[in-house]
Amino acid sequence: MRFSIIIPTWNNLPFLRLCVDSIRRHSSEEHQIIIHVNEGSDGTLEWVREQGFDYTWSERNVGVCIACNMMRAKVQTDYILYLNDDMYVLPGWDTALAAEVDALPDNRFFLSSTMIHPRKPENIGIVADYGDSLETFEEERLLREYAALPCADWRGATWPPNLLHRDIWDLVGGYSIEFSPGMGSDPDLTAKLWMIGVRHFKGLADSRVYHFETKSTERIRQNDARMQFMLKWGVANSVLRDQLTLLGQPWETPSSPSPITKGTRLRYRLKVIINLIKGKQIGPIEPLQ
Repeated sequence: MRFSIIIPTWNNLPFLRLCVDSIRRHSSEEHQIIIHVNEGSDGTLEWVREQGFDYTWSERNVGVCIACNMMRAKVQTDYILYLNDDMYVLPGWDTALAAEVDALPDNRFFLSSTMIHPRKPENIGIVADYGDSLETFEEERLLREYAALPCADWRGATWPPNLLHRDIWDLVGGYSIEFSPGMGSDPDLTAKLWMIGVRHFKGLADSRVYHFETKSTERIRQNDARMQFMLKWGVANSVLRDQLTLLGQPWETPSSPSPITKGTRLRYRLKVIINLIKGKQIGPIEPLQ
């Protein structure tokens, strides 16, 4: 097996089944599939057991941070790939990732596939509408057209599908559970990787997935990721994105990170202090029981 694919899911069985089917049909190598079942009251737990997947389970929805860290205990390969359950991997997705890994001199990297979205994304990706539900999904047209959609390799890998070595995962402790249920956990992981010296944050244009978008996040009360990130790191996640990892810039562009000035840090620390004085909640919405 080449990668260990971890998939957190929350009562989203139809999308999960499509996601797993795409992995089985469109992967060039065999991969370990690990699923964390949040609740599973829709039959997900029974289906996962029937399929014989490695899995973890929580009686309630613990969010993606805790779920991903629980699945780490089941990992059998050197590489952990985090995938959302509302994603559909396309042919060649794993070939491009494996080739990039094999070409690198060490394990200090963070890679992302390129997402295709049905509407304009807030992050890096390709905008092309092939449906935003199972009922409207134009699978055959997507498979005919996806490879021709224009895109180039890009800087600033952060969002899933993302791939890193399990030793690097362990060094930074995986996803930070203080960001539960999960908003802001992606840039936080990127910041932790930056702190240990990882600089190869690369998005691969030839590794593509279709993302139906927010089929779980739209159902939860979200943590205040913006304030949590500033409290932890002293700057907004936009500073990490724009000045350090250079999110969205073409990979071949010769550019270097910009230093974070003292003035920038002071400005964001003042914002944190003001919000704390106002009593603004920044922690998880639902404390652990």
